[in-house]
Amino acid sequence: MAEAADFQGTSPSPARRWLRRTGALLAGAPLLAGLCQLPGVTSAYAAGQASAQASADSGTVSVALDTLSPSAPTNGDTLTVSGTVTNNGKQAVTDAHVGLRVGAELTTRSAIDNAARTGRDLQAVTGPEVGGKYAEEFSKLTPGVAEHFSISVPVDELDLGGSGVYPFAVSLSGETAAQPWEQVLGTQSTFLPWQSGEADTKTKTTYLWPLISTVHMTAETGSNEQQTPVFRNDDLAKEIAPGGRLDQLVSLGKDLDVTWVVDPDLLASVDAMTHTYRVKSGDTTRAGSQQNQTLAGQWLAKLQDAVADKEVVALPFADPDLASLAHNGTRVTGSLSHLNEATDVVPNTVEPILHVKPVTAFAWPVEGAVDPSIVKVATSAGADKVIARSDSLQETAGLPYTPSAARPIGGGTTAVVADARLSTAFQGDLMKASAATLSVQQFLAQSLALNLQTDKQRSIVVAPQRMPSARQAQAMAEALTALQGGNWSESQKLTAAATAKPDPDATTKVPSTSKYPPSLRKQELPRSAFEKIAGTQEKLDNFKVILANQSRVVTPFGRAMNREMSTSWRGRASEATGFRSDVAAYLGRLTGQVQLIDKSETKLSGRSATIPVTVQNNLVQGVDHLVLRLTSLSPKRLEIGGESYSEQRVEVSGGHSQTVKFTTTAKANGKATVIAQLYTEDGQEYGDAVTFDVKVTEFTATVMLVIGGGFLLLVLAGFRMYTQRKRAAAREAEQDGPEGPDEAEGGPVNPGEPGDRLKGESGTQARADDPEQPSDPTPDTPAESADPSGTGERVDR
Repeated sequence: MAEAADFQGTSPSPARRWLRRTGALLAGAPLLAGLCQLPGVTSAYAAGQASAQASADSGTVSVALDTLSPSAPTNGDTLTVSGTVTNNGKQAVTDAHVGLRVGAELTTRSAIDNAARTGRDLQAVTGPEVGGKYAEEFSKLTPGVAEHFSISVPVDELDLGGSGVYPFAVSLSGETAAQPWEQVLGTQSTFLPWQSGEADTKTKTTYLWPLISTVHMTAETGSNEQQTPVFRNDDLAKEIAPGGRLDQLVSLGKDLDVTWVVDPDLLASVDAMTHTYRVKSGDTTRAGSQQNQTLAGQWLAKLQDAVADKEVVALPFADPDLASLAHNGTRVTGSLSHLNEATDVVPNTVEPILHVKPVTAFAWPVEGAVDPSIVKVATSAGADKVIARSDSLQETAGLPYTPSAARPIGGGTTAVVADARLSTAFQGDLMKASAATLSVQQFLAQSLALNLQTDKQRSIVVAPQRMPSARQAQAMAEALTALQGGNWSESQKLTAAATAKPDPDATTKVPSTSKYPPSLRKQELPRSAFEKIAGTQEKLDNFKVILANQSRVVTPFGRAMNREMSTSWRGRASEATGFRSDVAAYLGRLTGQVQLIDKSETKLSGRSATIPVTVQNNLVQGVDHLVLRLTSLSPKRLEIGGESYSEQRVEVSGGHSQTVKFTTTAKANGKATVIAQLYTEDGQEYGDAVTFDVKVTEFTATVMLVIGGGFLLLVLAGFRMYTQRKRAAAREAEQDGPEGPDEAEGGPVNPGEPGDRLKGESGTQARADDPEQPSDPTPDTPAESADPSGTGERVDR
């Protein structure tokens, strides 16, 4: 019952195909011989066959199989099949009926794959109709009109053999005006898994139930004590609302025996929504609704109830993209430290919210694709088990059966290899009921075929897509309900599957990096993304050292950088870039709240003075551990603190500013450029520098000496003028005497103009024969020197 061909994609044996074809030829030989004996019929028959082939290829009638219940029938069950048939042709179909067909057992998993690819192919229809009353008739099918059908048949009437997987088809047969004979005009094939009794050996099946979402929270928080979180949008509220994707996953998973796989970021986001929160709205934010807060609380309560007695595996915070880290992030310093941080915060995030202790030993690369670098990164943060997939870690030993999931791959690491066929059964668009039904039946068929491969008991793991839609989740739940109610499988926890005894012949060689799927590599975060994260981290490191309460900034930004590395960004490159830019921009706005106030040109008069520089802190919390350095670019003209620069420690309370004064010394007149710059205590520049000019108008010692000498000369000159005028007044008084004024020389002299007499005495208007006065034996002004006047000297002429 098992074939090595299961892993190579081969179909049933050539001998079996030859027997089928020979039987078909023998059955049709008499009819062909009779037709050949009728003149003029051969060409008409050939034309009819060609027309029938064209109808089959174009799908004259489409058959949709909406329900098949029970999905895995047992003895005594009645099988109910329902759906619709639609005439897609231009002619009416008459004398039509819907019938059921059962083909020969499919004995390999690869045969099931082949049959699934030809589900609507009329040429692939096998097995006779069940017939009799187990059919539904339609006198006429009008073009474009869908007709509903429902057929119930006891399983005993299907003539099933031993346990196995049987092709099961619903077909529409009828006539058209162009083809007036009964023929199959449409079909839909699926699978009927049949286990007549309890299996001797049951497969232990582990099904992962992922509770993962996209990134919903920003790095931004409110300035209040509670640090009100800010969400990117209201998408999370839609997912947890009744009928939403996450609501469906919790409601459906509650009644299933599964291993829950959760992203702590999702739990933290919903928990944050239970309190006051805000939502981004353009360049501003708006308040989150009270209704959504209530929804968040209800969803968390329902989840807590669902996982109360279940195994919960927690991924690192925000589900980091391990493959992107391995291929592009390890070349950027500090990238792996974010993975360690994302792992460290898991226990303190999950357990307080879910009230269960999570398992943190598992790493899950996207789609289970692994190579040596991915395994190395996955285990670098402490995980010793990697969830891989069988289409990545492929079997090479030619085993005729699917081995157990656990494989030791060296270094104390275990690869838990999920079955690729079962894991991918519910991908794609399952919005139509028929698509979901086909997926359920194929999943069950593959599970039963796997169990029938060997009598050895094996542990099989199913790891579906990370974020199944609501409809995909419903199909998964339907299949699991049937599987867990069947008689060939039993449930098992992931930890048990990981520690099960490995098959000694199963492959343990991890494929090389060159084997990593190109389609997945195209979706990875680029190196530039990790460089952007590293730049944000560097700015955060410089910022946090000045804060009085670092956790208010470090925690939200640390979680935001974890979110920047999330697997959920795959296929959303532009959104990922925008999120990283928003985080960096917000950090820039915060750091800019602590800054130097710009200064205009400053004038400095005198030999020494102080220059004030103001530091402003618009943050809510205080800042310290800052150093303000004032540097003169012209120390020969202007010194600061006796050197070319001076430093002072700065501490500013939240919402305040502080002015720091620096002592300066002028050495020469002119303009000096000064730079003010903040530094952290470890010498890293903080914020932008402020540059301004200082215009020095300081008086030097030489200038002061000259000015002092000039002032002294002015005093002496004034004193001399005073004494000269005093002598002149004395002489005039002597000349006038008691006899009165001298009238002999031209009349009286006006006593109110003593300056006239001065002109006579020392000016050019004095007469040559004027007698010399005894009170003025020497000239008032010495003989004029021919030497140049001294500096600042003032001479009366």
